[in-house]
Amino acid sequence: MNILIAADSFKDALSALEVCQAIQAGILRATPAAKIRICPLADGGEGTYAAIAASLGLEPVQIATLDPLFRPITATYGYNAQEETAFVEMAKTAGLQLLSPKERNPLITTSFGVGLQIADAIRQGTRHVVLAIGGSATNDAGIGMAAALGWNFLDKNGVALAPIGSNLTSITSIIPPTAVPEVRVEIICDVTNPLFGPTGAAHVYARQKGADDAAIAELDSGLQHFAQVATESGYPCDPHYPGAGAAGGMGFGAMCFLQAELKRGIEVVLHLLDFEEKLGWADMIV
Repeated sequence: MNILIAADSFKDALSALEVCQAIQAGILRATPAAKIRICPLADGGEGTYAAIAASLGLEPVQIATLDPLFRPITATYGYNAQEETAFVEMAKTAGLQLLSPKERNPLITTSFGVGLQIADAIRQGTRHVVLAIGGSATNDAGIGMAAALGWNFLDKNGVALAPIGSNLTSITSIIPPTAVPEVRVEIICDVTNPLFGPTGAAHVYARQKGADDAAIAELDSGLQHFAQVATESGYPCDPHYPGAGAAGGMGFGAMCFLQAELKRGIEVVLHLLDFEEKLGWADMIV
């Protein structure tokens, strides 16, 4: 019997590879003669880089960057020099798993480290960035990422604000960099939520990132306010576009500042892994 094991990660517990290996061990204990292939999966969240690095011919690039609380860390993104393509996994710099439960608070976390990775990839010669945005610890609408790429977000007094979720309500103007990055960006994500509202980023996902009821209300108000300021500043992105609320609004921010195209993560990953061929081989799928 040919058995295909294709599992995603178990959040805060096991990576996709570890899940697949555990299932494989159990099957072989019961049926030693089984022929097994494992195919770790991801849908745009943590583990996506590991799942598709070989298929995209990515070489790891390690850089000094920042975690969601602005602390120095070293993180990896993937780069294919021949294709001038970089793959950046948001969870590696702005991921929930980088923080202990006590540290999780989307009012003060940032996606700045993601922008530092993108900036480094552009310096390497990247013309095409694939950005996987699941598993985030942030609710900053992508202003952290944008700040690392040269944007400034000012309050009513013209003072630059730290790019964190609690400051979204204080933004009154957006100052672009002198040179906007010339790079094509594809976002892969696993949700279709709008930016704000009952099914938006804050109400659906902020609680698992450490927010209480008051913080959720504050964040949702901030996302609404930021969408209005973005439109008035010449970034007419649709906050109701499916996926605009992904990763605490990173979907919206990436569309505004990088003209990113949003794609369903699982469809991209399955295509890159040639999953149809694997299905044809299998008698049973776990």
